Amino acid sequence: MKNGSHPSPPEFFPTQYWHTLDDGRIQCDVCPRACKLREGQQGLCFVRARHQDQIVLTSYGRSSGFCIDPIEKKPLNHFLPGTPVLSFGTAGCNLACKFCQNWDMSKSREMDTLADQAMPEQLAQAALETGCRSMAFTYNDPVIFLEYARDVALAGHEKGIRSVAVSAGYICEEPREAFFEFIDAANIDLKAFSESFYKKICGGALQPVLETLQYLKHETDVWFELTTLLIPGENDSDNELHEMTEWIVEHLGVDVPIHFTAFHPDWKMLNHSHTPADTLTRARGIALSKGIRYAYTGNVHDSRGGSTWCHKCGHILIERDWYQLGAWNLNSGCCNHCGESVGGVFESKAGVWGSKRIPVRMNP
Repeated sequence: MKNGSHPSPPEFFPTQYWHTLDDGRIQCDVCPRACKLREGQQGLCFVRARHQDQIVLTSYGRSSGFCIDPIEKKPLNHFLPGTPVLSFGTAGCNLACKFCQNWDMSKSREMDTLADQAMPEQLAQAALETGCRSMAFTYNDPVIFLEYARDVALAGHEKGIRSVAVSAGYICEEPREAFFEFIDAANIDLKAFSESFYKKICGGALQPVLETLQYLKHETDVWFELTTLLIPGENDSDNELHEMTEWIVEHLGVDVPIHFTAFHPDWKMLNHSHTPADTLTRARGIALSKGIRYAYTGNVHDSRGGSTWCHKCGHILIERDWYQLGAWNLNSGCCNHCGESVGGVFESKAGVWGSKRIPVRMNP
C-alpha cells in the first residue's frame, strides 16, 4: 500500500478530555489514572502529553505495524467467523501489567516504535483493497489513542468496513461513550476478578472495567467477548472463577462469550510457570456450570474447548482447530439441528481466511 497524496500525521493532535487544576497542572481525563501533567510531561500511557497548555495525542496516524489477522486471533469467535481483519497498534499503555505479552509495543517509550504511518482514510482503503471485513485496534490498548481509533472507525464505516477494539476497558465514563460510539465489536480483557490483582499486578483497578462491561451490555449495540489470561497462583482459583462467572451471568447475561487463555512467562513475570491446559479446561467447566453458553480455551491446542457448541442440543456449531475453521452448522445465526439462536454477528457461511497472518506496509 502506498501513501500517495495522503497528508502526513500531525506531531501533536488536539484532544478533548482534560481539565486544568488549581496548581496549574493539567489532568488527563481519558482513564481512571488521571495523570496530572506540567508542560512537556507525558502521561503513563506515553502517547498523551501536555503541549502548549493542552493534552495532545502524539501517536495520531502512527503505528508499530499493520497486519492482516484472522478475526479469531483477537479473539472473537462470534463476530464474522473466518474473516480477515486489518490489525494495528501504536505504542504505550495506560496499565502496567507485569505479565504483558505485547510489552515490546505497549511498554515502549520510543517514538521509533511508531515507524509505520497511515491516516484513517488510508487504513480504510487498505482494508477494502485487501478484502478485510473489519479493522482492529489491538496489540496495545486503543483507549489511549481514542481520537485516532474513532476517526479510523468512521472512515471504515464509510467504506463498509467494521471496527474492532481489543481493550482492557480501563476508561472513564465520558470518553468511554465517545470511544465505543463507532465500534462494532470488542474483546475486553477482564484480567482477574479481584481489586488486589489489578492493583498489585496491573497498576489499576477492577471497578472501572466492570463499569465498562455493563455499559457495553446495557447501553450499546457493540458485540463483545471477554478474555481472561489465567496465571498460575494469581487469578486461577476455583473461588475467583466462580465469583467472576457468577458476576458475568448476573450483570452481562449468559450469551457473552469468555475466553480462558494460557499464560506464558513474559516481561516481569518470568518466574511464573506456563498455564497447564487442565486449568483452562477447569475454568471453562466452571463457566459452563454457571450457565455461560459460550466458554473457550485459548493459547493451547484444544479443539473441543475452541469450538462453538449449541447450548440447547449439544451439537457442534463452529469447529475450530486453532484459527482454522472446520464444520459450520449455522443457518442465519441459528443451530442447524434444533433452530436455537446463537449470540453473535454471523453471515450465511464462514469466511475462508484460515490462520494466515500477513504483514501490510502502508509506506512506499
